[in-house]
Amino acid sequence: MENYRNLTEKEIATLVVYGCTADDWKNITVSSGFSPQYVSNVHFSGTIKLGKFNKVFEMDGGFRKHSGLFNCCLHNCIIGDDVFIENIHNYMANYDVGNGTYIENTNLIVVDGQSTFGNGVRVPVMNETGGREVPIYDYLSAPLAYILTLYRHRPAMIENMQRMIDNYAESIRSNRGKIGENVEIINCGRIKNVRIGDFSSIKGVSNLKNGSINSTAKAPVQLGSGVKCTDFILCSGVTITDSTLVSTCFIGQGCIMDKHYSALDSLFFSNCQGMHGEATAIFAGPYTVSHHKSSLLIAGMFSFLNAGSGSNQSNHMYKLGPIHQGIVERGSKTTSDSYLLWPAKIGTFTLVMGRHTSHSDTTDLPFSYLIENATQSFLVPGVNLRSVGTIRDAQKWPKRDNRKDEVKLDPINFNLLSPYTIQKMYKGIEVLENLKKISGETTEIFTYQNCKIKHSSLEKGIKLYHTAIYKFLGNSLISRIQKENPASLKELQQSLPSNDKNGLGDWIDLSGLIAPKQIVEILLTDIENNTLTLSDIRNRLEEMHREYYNYEWTWAQQKLEDYWGKPIQTVSKDELTAFIDLWKEAVVNLDKLLYEDAKKEFNLSSKIGFGVDGDEEQKHKDFENVRGTFEKNPFVQEVLHHIELKTALGNTVIEQINRL
Repeated sequence: MENYRNLTEKEIATLVVYGCTADDWKNITVSSGFSPQYVSNVHFSGTIKLGKFNKVFEMDGGFRKHSGLFNCCLHNCIIGDDVFIENIHNYMANYDVGNGTYIENTNLIVVDGQSTFGNGVRVPVMNETGGREVPIYDYLSAPLAYILTLYRHRPAMIENMQRMIDNYAESIRSNRGKIGENVEIINCGRIKNVRIGDFSSIKGVSNLKNGSINSTAKAPVQLGSGVKCTDFILCSGVTITDSTLVSTCFIGQGCIMDKHYSALDSLFFSNCQGMHGEATAIFAGPYTVSHHKSSLLIAGMFSFLNAGSGSNQSNHMYKLGPIHQGIVERGSKTTSDSYLLWPAKIGTFTLVMGRHTSHSDTTDLPFSYLIENATQSFLVPGVNLRSVGTIRDAQKWPKRDNRKDEVKLDPINFNLLSPYTIQKMYKGIEVLENLKKISGETTEIFTYQNCKIKHSSLEKGIKLYHTAIYKFLGNSLISRIQKENPASLKELQQSLPSNDKNGLGDWIDLSGLIAPKQIVEILLTDIENNTLTLSDIRNRLEEMHREYYNYEWTWAQQKLEDYWGKPIQTVSKDELTAFIDLWKEAVVNLDKLLYEDAKKEFNLSSKIGFGVDGDEEQKHKDFENVRGTFEKNPFVQEVLHHIELKTALGNTVIEQINRL
């Protein structure tokens, strides 16, 4: 621990000559190596501790500034080594400043009274009138917030979790703030009751009040010009710039908000992006993205969402207030000027186009198009399985993970096909088959959950769901066979069955974490029984994430046994190889559909606007020079390569089985 000493008479005299004053010089202590040479025009009050000032800061353009204290008023502050503080126009009070930090031209930096720095703040997510308030804290994760938001039917569990978070907030309550090491605070307005982590870059912000900036050396937080944040927690790697407004929000790791975005009463988890538009009372799970002006996300739960320009929702019927809510399940997209009237629930990986006011629930028909046609909502089941955009999204999400911190708060499962989505396809097939039975085979338009489904769309949906199911089950089966690498058929049959029952039954998506409902229910019961700490809960959620593929195989095994009508350990070579042939066919068929979908981007209508002032040949050449040829398109080549790889893999596994 640093040893501090009192100022010498000579040092006090030097400081006075340099324009410094103090309420009581005896209340100032300094570290060994301190020199008053780089302290001028400073007023000290309260208890002050000062480090030594040896570092020279290299500024843009080659200008150099020596560490020290200049033109400021400090009250009850501890200043670390090699700190630069200049031109605090009002004063700085009750802060501990880490080594190597640079603070310049800022109006006010103060902790006033006791503060928990944003921890424990209630965010009225999804329902603006209250009822789903989530207390935020430094280590809040998406699945934990999901439980706090939606499981209000278990009040004892909710009460215990809220109490644990409140206890955490109380544990960090203090009348002193902290500014970490190597922080930059330049040209800012008011900073009040804010805890600032290491390597934060805060430049030109207007107002920061009651919050935590959990920056780290590996994942710095950057705040830019005109930003205003009140009652907030910012996780590592967050970037907020361009006069963005944040009020009563939790902003997760790697999130980006800029271009005048406005966020109120909302939760944003890993890798969300908000630009131009507005969010009010939303639960933005990982990768919720809104880039356009006039886009409003309100009173909804989203994840892996791509919101088109002008996307809007309504939660107010002008009766009892803004009490309505909606859920858009993972992977969905809203096109330009789309509109949803809450309450509504949109199934996974659904494309929403047009205006929809009929309160649809499409959760059992995933990978669909929800399209407006003459004011009615038409549903096209399963068609998004053959969309190039869906596959590109699934591929790009892992590549666009902005989280650089070693500790990842949100466990994120990127799998497009999982027990969670496949169980919906099983249900979807059942729903569509029942529609045919009830309405009759000759019906042209079916009605389901306030949506219309054309007969041709229904038949294609059933076929697409079957294809995706076979692809998923085949993937799981082949992975299991390759993992076990058996030497005989008997060894294969013995190694295929799962050793436990974890994974059976329904699965849920806890905003990025895909897990068996049964395992989640056990966790919730333990929380109800008050046997876990916040750290224990985080560890359990992480364990669910790590065990995903074991759980997945247990679930897939049961579905395969249902398909064969027998226990998996009694399946013959012929039955195994026949299913792998079925898997190959499913994979190739889906890839061919993707290939045909990609081809649409290279048809004649796509070339409109190319080759201006030229003939047809020049139009084609202009298009090719800008967009390339279909055959050389990277995605097209990847699809063709995928067909070759999976075909070869299937043949290899079939040969492996036949040799047993």
